Amino acid sequence: MRVQFSSVIGQHHLKNLLIQQVQSGKISHAQLFYGDPGYGPLPLALAFVQYLFCEDRNESDSCGVCSACKKVQDLQHPDLHFSFPVVQSIGKTSDLFLSDWRKQVSENPYFDLFEWTNRIDPKGRKPIISVEESKEILRKLSLKSFEGGFKVMLIWLPDEMNEQCSNKLLKILEEPPGNTLFILVAESPENLLVTIQSRTQKFLVPRIDLEELSSMLKTQFSKNNAQSASIAAFAEGNFIKARGLAEDAGHKQLHRERFIQLMRVCYKKDVIEMLVWAEELSQDGKETQKLFIQYALHMFRQSLLQNYMGEDMISASVDEKVFLKNFAPYITGGNIREFISLFDDSYYHLDRNANTKILFTQLCFQTMRYIHLG
Repeated sequence: MRVQFSSVIGQHHLKNLLIQQVQSGKISHAQLFYGDPGYGPLPLALAFVQYLFCEDRNESDSCGVCSACKKVQDLQHPDLHFSFPVVQSIGKTSDLFLSDWRKQVSENPYFDLFEWTNRIDPKGRKPIISVEESKEILRKLSLKSFEGGFKVMLIWLPDEMNEQCSNKLLKILEEPPGNTLFILVAESPENLLVTIQSRTQKFLVPRIDLEELSSMLKTQFSKNNAQSASIAAFAEGNFIKARGLAEDAGHKQLHRERFIQLMRVCYKKDVIEMLVWAEELSQDGKETQKLFIQYALHMFRQSLLQNYMGEDMISASVDEKVFLKNFAPYITGGNIREFISLFDDSYYHLDRNANTKILFTQLCFQTMRYIHLG
């Protein structure tokens, strides 16, 4: 597994900031990388750590071959510690899941909490970072550095800490041991204590540039220009979404057909066909259902762009542009908020194991209502 800056997709501005920080020797003791996991906050943080530890770094990246780099790449550097959410009924602390963590990161450092949960618990129970974990963090950071430099504590998804753990972490952030670096990699930093946020240097990790994401898809997944551009546009700068689509390109065609079908039966107020549509989608796996909702949100946004900015501003395939030309007029300022809220809420409840048949049936009837508001 490579965790160099060169392996992070895009994010050139942030890479330069982090490199300058190391080269100047002015490294904040607590740093918060935040953004959607698909934008790459974890790979960026790991590349930063490797650059910091590298014995022969250059102006743009770590060497990747020295002893320190190899240890970071294997996630076995003695001065690099990890903390992440775990399922409490299986184990209380991250150390018990280190083998799974190394496998997950080595396979692909672009992953989210859903993917991590599936790896460590077939039952899908919610993982958290508990007060037991905070005790382990304090114990590890009380030890001396093995190699005489920084001790790094990388906490993935600290927004999943419970209150007791947050309070203990706050104390060590206020009075950190010497040569200690905290790197927090969060998806929803607003869930962190305000006092924790205030003690960190913040790095917002934005969406990946679409051209860079498209270029990566062409190289890594052997897609042609049209395919890679279409997938990148739908993924909206999110590599996790793009990877899922690239690995199963047939699903994107399925999402398009289902979206068109949903809009048609809802416009016609064909209740029986609406119920059939909901039944069919409810039989699919959760990831496919989530991708469909994301696709629908993408098409609503492209419709609005088509209406107000023109066809040149939308990100869609040729087939999608043909559909949008006729469909977009039905998405207006009078119903766009309702559609976005409806599908956002559906995604939220789907992620929390709602009854899918009921959920998609309700979505159909609300869609029928809103499409006639335009």
